[in-house]
Amino acid sequence: MKYVEIFYNLAIAFWVGGNALFTFVLTPLLFKTEGRDVAGRIVGTLFPAYFRWGLACGAVALICRLLLRGGKLELAAVLLIVMLATTSFQAFYVAPKAAELKAGIVSFETTPKDHPLRQQFSRLHGVSAICNLVVLAGGVVLVVLL
Repeated sequence: MKYVEIFYNLAIAFWVGGNALFTFVLTPLLFKTEGRDVAGRIVGTLFPAYFRWGLACGAVALICRLLLRGGKLELAAVLLIVMLATTSFQAFYVAPKAAELKAGIVSFETTPKDHPLRQQFSRLHGVSAICNLVVLAGGVVLVVLL
């Protein structure tokens, strides 16, 4: 079981670390150094891998946690389930819907902010940001519980 605990800890560290790096370093750096359209295209290209990474790390962590606790659902397992559900919502609903909206916007740099597609995209982006913070906060709690 020692190896299961190691895999659990690594999965949490990789998930939370990847989330924090993407959210607080990579994305702001891209939007600071590139134009809005270029940065958005790069981040949009990275999102599928980012979500797969989270889903893979979360699945490993949950399986390990359940093995460590004999299948009992306790706080850490419930947090992992919430984080996985949130990441799944982002991966399978929010990201595809955002990509669909972005396809209809010629340029974020030239399209007015009050354009209906931009407004829809902004709302969806807000939902995505909240989801991302929920996953990050859950991950921080899990790290503290380690």
